[in-house]
Amino acid sequence: MILPESSTTSVAEYQRGIRHNLSQFTHQLVQVFLVGLTLGMLRTVVPALAESEFGVPKGSFLLLTAFVVAFGFVKGALNFVAGRLSERIGRKKVLLIGWISAIPIPFMILYAPSWNWIVAATVLLGFNQGFTWSMTQTAKLDITRADQRGLTMGLNECSGYVGVAIAGIITSYLAADLGPRMGLFVFGSVVIGTALVLTAVYVQETIAWAHAEGQRLAASDSCTQTARWDKSTYEQPSTWQIFTRMSWRDRRMVAISQAGLIEKFVDALVWVVYPAYLYGKGVSLVDIGWVVGTYGMVWGVSQLVTGRLSDHIGRHKPIVWGMWLCAAGVGMMLLRDQVWWWTFSAAITGFGMALLYPNLSAAIADLAHPNWRGTAIGIYRFWRDIGYGIGALALGAVAHLSGHLASGLWFVALAMLLSGLAVWWWSEETHPQLRPGK
Repeated sequence: MILPESSTTSVAEYQRGIRHNLSQFTHQLVQVFLVGLTLGMLRTVVPALAESEFGVPKGSFLLLTAFVVAFGFVKGALNFVAGRLSERIGRKKVLLIGWISAIPIPFMILYAPSWNWIVAATVLLGFNQGFTWSMTQTAKLDITRADQRGLTMGLNECSGYVGVAIAGIITSYLAADLGPRMGLFVFGSVVIGTALVLTAVYVQETIAWAHAEGQRLAASDSCTQTARWDKSTYEQPSTWQIFTRMSWRDRRMVAISQAGLIEKFVDALVWVVYPAYLYGKGVSLVDIGWVVGTYGMVWGVSQLVTGRLSDHIGRHKPIVWGMWLCAAGVGMMLLRDQVWWWTFSAAITGFGMALLYPNLSAAIADLAHPNWRGTAIGIYRFWRDIGYGIGALALGAVAHLSGHLASGLWFVALAMLLSGLAVWWWSEETHPQLRPGK
């Protein structure tokens, strides 16, 4: 494990908090914004023009969803790897590897002779997102206080999903002006090149803060005063111990992990089904960009409020409310056929995502010991982003069996409703100052 600073600098010098670490916190916000831009460049133009530009046969719903399936399973697996790897080689190196993996993506889109190249490009995108987004989140949690986790996650996800929304809108205009391939190539090359330079020059390693926090907890009685951690077993657990704890042994963590997986059904729906569904109804590419962009923008900006809100009222209620509000927003899309209504429905769905999204991550951070928080976040993100793949497969199958993309919306609305019920029943409040039995 590479931790040169922790051996030469006292624990007291690693002060945690946004104000104390504002410069590095800001750099990490810029990083996640660039990560969002990279993801967003494939979310509007590519699925809308899959048939006309990339040769996907009409009505091939399973083939259409293949690129999101590939993205989800790769990103999920790499989240798991990134979390553990970051505790061995540090956060910055993992972030840099993630950006290097993205370099071929714009070229693959520009020269793609078939849909298979787009699927391959999204495999690299999954690698990039699994390493980069995970590290921006983990690094911020390293340098901020426990009572700032909701705000930290809100700011992180706000920056990232505002980037996703902006990219979807900008690339729709670039595609109209330069053509879809050249527009995406120019946009992607600028974003990825900028991110590589900023990572290499400005981003600092933050793992020493996490180790300093772990040492402070070990020196205090706090670990023995809570049921969250078994001090003798879980201060230095194996990867398998953490995985089993989060996947089936700890009911609270299981509830959060399944909610993370199911909520990605919504994002897969917006990514692959919304553009194709709206384009099939005669909506222009630019208007599709605004509908999808509204979802991402409301999701992103609202997290400035919803993340901070959970620091005051807890994580549990916003998560459950968010799951059910997403179910309502998705179902509303089918009730009318006007662009303004689709935009309004997308905004409702985006606000539901804002309620649940940062607070699922904050809840995991509440429950995980600092010594294995990076791994825990990676495992949560593994289960969460596997939801892209499972959701896209399910959407493709439902649409194929029914012959209509609209059936996928009903499927996702029902899944979110049931998942919210599971969180309400299985989980509990995790906030350090508000949890039961404190």
